[in-house]
Amino acid sequence: MNKKTLAAILIAIAMIALTLKQCNQTSNFRNSSATNSTDELNRNPSHINYSNHARCRMGCRHVDETEVTELLHEGKINYLKSELKTDNCHKKYAVEGYSHDSQHLRIIFALCNSEVTVVTVIDLNREWPCDCE
Repeated sequence: MNKKTLAAILIAIAMIALTLKQCNQTSNFRNSSATNSTDELNRNPSHINYSNHARCRMGCRHVDETEVTELLHEGKINYLKSELKTDNCHKKYAVEGYSHDSQHLRIIFALCNSEVTVVTVIDLNREWPCDCE
């Protein structure tokens, strides 16, 4: 086999691997069209609860309740960062997206029955000084 053929084969393999990786990454997210079944995040709760840790992280990272609601409605669930293989009251959904002030956020929502609680808020682009327990 000559060098040109070998190079072409290696390039083709690399392109296939890259395409498969991109397809796999895309399948780890789902759009905001989630239903309200017990296996899916309640995108329209009547009330959102906030843990003390979430409130602290929101303060450090300059994220307000309207941004949390925006991401709950419009964000994409990152299934790699979510914890869904537990009973109904311990499921955690990692929802990612951009807030109205362009922060790239990941918000962890816990679901118990139809109640939604914000566990933490993460800015994916910036490390903020924060002292939350």
